[in-house]
Amino acid sequence: MKESIDLNNLPAHISVIMDGNGRWAKQKGFTDRIFGHRNAIQAVRETIEGCGELGVKYLTLYAFSTENWNRPKAEVMALMSLLVSTINEELPTMMKNQVRLKAIGNIESLPEKSQKELKAAMDKTADNSGLTLVLALSYSGKWDLVQATKKLAQKVEKGELKASEIDDTVLNNHLSTAGMPDPDLMIRTGGDHRISNFMLWQLAYAELYIFEDLFWPDFRKEHLHQAIVDFQMRERRFGKTSEQVKSEG
Repeated sequence: MKESIDLNNLPAHISVIMDGNGRWAKQKGFTDRIFGHRNAIQAVRETIEGCGELGVKYLTLYAFSTENWNRPKAEVMALMSLLVSTINEELPTMMKNQVRLKAIGNIESLPEKSQKELKAAMDKTADNSGLTLVLALSYSGKWDLVQATKKLAQKVEKGELKASEIDDTVLNNHLSTAGMPDPDLMIRTGGDHRISNFMLWQLAYAELYIFEDLFWPDFRKEHLHQAIVDFQMRERRFGKTSEQVKSEG
């Protein structure tokens, strides 16, 4: 499958909803959902490596949504602990592979230790020139739009910006993803056909690829390659007709 990928037509930004960890654990006979989260680390590792090897510029992983705070406290705390330990364990590999780490979301709501480890890793990888890995933590698309709107309202109040000057570009520059290209491809495991409050603005024209019968812990490079090959077979019209796209190409 990898040999079928056109390296001149890669998605610049891939986003992933890593779904099905709990169901995977249950399928294996475990009642503790964190077992699924722990076994998902290899899937994360292979996705990062796979994107880096191909030359994909941005990879965003939906690691923890604002709604996930409503999960049982024990699971939330275990997830936060797993986040810190995984970042520490993967940091040498990220440095070796020139991966730059960034985070989007309400980072201030994370436990202090998680914030500290996350910041340290982002600072250490800041000058890396390879894949930019973006972790969406305590993130939701609605939160992102609200925080951007507040920033714009404050600028209007201070006279730094006129309401009439606000357009797509201005709003885009106040989102947590400012400076990044919008995702071209969104991958979701676990079979659900929804974007679950993830990057609501940024995913406007993303191609969606749903793995119907694959839970995230079983995701590997060949599945990434499969999604990219499918992406490259699609005609992206952005509101235009097929004839217009072909004549421009």
